[in-house]
Amino acid sequence: MEAVLTGLDRLANGYWKKMKGARLGLLANQASLCSRLDTAKDVIEKLYPGQLKALFGPQHGYGGEDQDNMIETRHSKDISSDIPVFSLYSETREPLSHMLKEIDLLIIDLQDVGTRVYTFASSLLNCLRSLAGHGKKAVVLDRPNPLGGDIVEGNLLDPSLYSFVGPYKIPMRHGLTMGEMAGMFNSVFSLDCDLEVIPMDGWRRHMLWNDTGLRWLMPSTNMPSPLTAAVYPGQVIWEGTMVSEGRGTCRPFEIFGAPYLDTASIKKRLETEATRGCYLQEYSFRPTFNKHQGALCRGFMIHVLDPAAYQPYFTSMCLLRTIMEIHQNEFKWKDPPYEYEYQKMPIDLILGDSTIRQGLESGAEPSVLREKWQADLDAFVQWREPYLLYQ
Repeated sequence: MEAVLTGLDRLANGYWKKMKGARLGLLANQASLCSRLDTAKDVIEKLYPGQLKALFGPQHGYGGEDQDNMIETRHSKDISSDIPVFSLYSETREPLSHMLKEIDLLIIDLQDVGTRVYTFASSLLNCLRSLAGHGKKAVVLDRPNPLGGDIVEGNLLDPSLYSFVGPYKIPMRHGLTMGEMAGMFNSVFSLDCDLEVIPMDGWRRHMLWNDTGLRWLMPSTNMPSPLTAAVYPGQVIWEGTMVSEGRGTCRPFEIFGAPYLDTASIKKRLETEATRGCYLQEYSFRPTFNKHQGALCRGFMIHVLDPAAYQPYFTSMCLLRTIMEIHQNEFKWKDPPYEYEYQKMPIDLILGDSTIRQGLESGAEPSVLREKWQADLDAFVQWREPYLLYQ
């Protein structure tokens, strides 16, 4: 199997020569490597000597150094090239005028994970908006959606809940690449940004990460493997609760739980459809940081058996509803703040619709809730067609 060529690979192979003479900025992180494992920075400096004037980093930092949500990364300087490194997860989450002053064009090379709440999509939108306002060009180097581009899942985001973990009304598992989202954002927000996407070569919408032939490069500190990305569209829900999502373990999001969970009762109560395509292994763990730090937690580790059948959002919602039912006295939602929203409930920002939380609280079955959003999800699949770069 030949590996997919990313946008950065195609750039390294001489695909794009239009940047000669332009002053360049680069938004990237530790996962922005070509197939030879050269960094995007090194590739660009080799292709365009002396033209790279500024680096930008998303959440967790340009080097991926910071662990948790709302842990800001400081601005710094790149020692080897003596150029500034601006953090877009600091006192600002968009490039400011002084950051763009020395560049004509911003290259964006970030590995997304295919889930709405992953903040790289918001960083992308913020950059396009800022670049358009300053008359600068954007070039997006595309990378695979590790969950593929065919399957979508979940409700569409309610516009009243737009936030840094939800920039537009897309489902939790959206089936888009960063390049496709860039074109979509440029259109739906009427940004009129001078945008160009360098597409991949060889990627097809049915491909999951293991089909690409590419090495997994951790896009953030708690996304250690493609298996993490596979469960993330559902397991990120726990960030809106006081149930541990497994931060402080070696397998975050695959592992989850809390000190009070009765795992046998939870597993017995779940309907068969809730675990379609996966297996729940009863699991104990002691988080080294974050929720329940140092406490013995009882929970599960999710094993994905059939990626085509597994529905991560539905599975995790069924687990959530069951835990709420069995542990009414112990279960708690997480209080704000969450990703720079200080008033709205974190779970509402994550689920993207407060009526879903309200439905779960009133005892509604996830299958009933799913029926309510299915027509909107079907419409989304048709609506996104003009923005797809790969068929």
